[in-house]
Amino acid sequence: MKPALQFRLHQQLTLTPQLQQAIRLLQLSQLELEAELRQIAESNPLLEFAEEVEDDETVDNVDAESEYPSAENVAASSSERGDDDAGDWADGGGVAEAPIDFSSSSVSTGSSSRNDEDFEPQNAAPETLQQHLLWQLNLASFNPRQHLIATVLIDALNPAGYLAEGLEAVLAALPAHLAATLDEVDAVRRQLQGFDPAGVGSLDLRDCLRVQLEQFDPDTPQRDLALRMVDTELELLARNDIPRLARRLRASEDDVAAAAVLIRSLDPRPGAALDATPVEYVAPDVYAVRDGSRWRVSLNPDAQPRLGLNQHYCGLIARARGEDASWMRGQLQEARWLIKSLESRAETLLKVADAIVRRQSAFLDYGPEAMHPLVLREVAEEVGMHESTISRVTTRKYLHTPRGTFELKYFFSSGVSTEDGGSASATAIQAMLRKLIDAEDARKPLSDQAIAEELQRKGIQVARRTVAKYREGLRIPTSSERQRAS
Repeated sequence: MKPALQFRLHQQLTLTPQLQQAIRLLQLSQLELEAELRQIAESNPLLEFAEEVEDDETVDNVDAESEYPSAENVAASSSERGDDDAGDWADGGGVAEAPIDFSSSSVSTGSSSRNDEDFEPQNAAPETLQQHLLWQLNLASFNPRQHLIATVLIDALNPAGYLAEGLEAVLAALPAHLAATLDEVDAVRRQLQGFDPAGVGSLDLRDCLRVQLEQFDPDTPQRDLALRMVDTELELLARNDIPRLARRLRASEDDVAAAAVLIRSLDPRPGAALDATPVEYVAPDVYAVRDGSRWRVSLNPDAQPRLGLNQHYCGLIARARGEDASWMRGQLQEARWLIKSLESRAETLLKVADAIVRRQSAFLDYGPEAMHPLVLREVAEEVGMHESTISRVTTRKYLHTPRGTFELKYFFSSGVSTEDGGSASATAIQAMLRKLIDAEDARKPLSDQAIAEELQRKGIQVARRTVAKYREGLRIPTSSERQRAS
């Protein structure tokens, strides 16, 4: 074989480190982004968070439109940078030294006064179920042996107040030298059930309800019948089958109904009232507000990071020499690329949210029944991005509207054909289904087939099994269960 030279031309897409960083930041939620930026700022001395941007005179003089991007000026700012913008960033130019600030907003978040926003509420730590029970235990007349057993029992309770692992697990957790028996542990448990809240330490639901009923005065109407019902017919009670319960218990239907009302007044999860699990609140990333005849989309300034360059360290670069100068210039380049990525993330989020709001403006005006079918491809084509980018932007990002706060993915749903050749979204059909069930006759609830026929009369072609799937997704019982529960 003779040696030869060959020329081959091909294209290859390579993800630069800067592009990889931008993609990673784009898919992070607000809390994850904050944690990521804190970690990066700790390792890069040229980055800093501006906690008090309001007091910076240079920021006060910045034009509000450049500080706080809106859907109208994002496209203009993107086109002005053009293709040459990437080269400016590569050589370190074109980055504002001031921190990114989104604080100038025309969106009202509920109060015009922000004098107290620096004061973080300091609520006392809520009392846990275990702490509440241990406080009562220290006041009870238990001997040291019983006190130790009760302490282990309290520690084994789940958040609902039940002893889910059983007495055997508690017995195994006790010290071996105690030589406790199963009957002794159960006796302490029964004393524990009399603590507040009543029924805590029960083994199952039947045991919990029985303990609470036994604490009623013996002269309470239908107390004895309710105890019999809990002991033997709890399954029928769950189905609210009053006639069958009356036959089984040999009592009148009125007495059985009264006993059922008494049982429903009890607490099936006595420990839940003292659950110390903190409530998680969602901070919206974007706001949608009515502006005359159209909807205006804007970023939430409190949800955007305020990151800038440390001026002190930037000034040291010119005086640095050798490896120190090279290292600091590298850190400066990384800091500028990070700020660029954050600006790109904010613009992308605003573009996508604005496209979604324009497509789903009927939902904002009239409610879920007016929701239009929407898929990622439609938004991607409108904003000129890939579907994977739209998926990253809409995951764990939230839009605040007058109808509530929703994840951006909530506005995407498949479509069902209608008689006029159009389509209705699954969200709209679910809203119609719930409206039909809410308006039905409680004595004659609508079956899935009847709901499908009613929707077909409204021009929506939907099968019975589709109705059943939507109903189960909404956690609505079947027609027979709704009739018994009425």
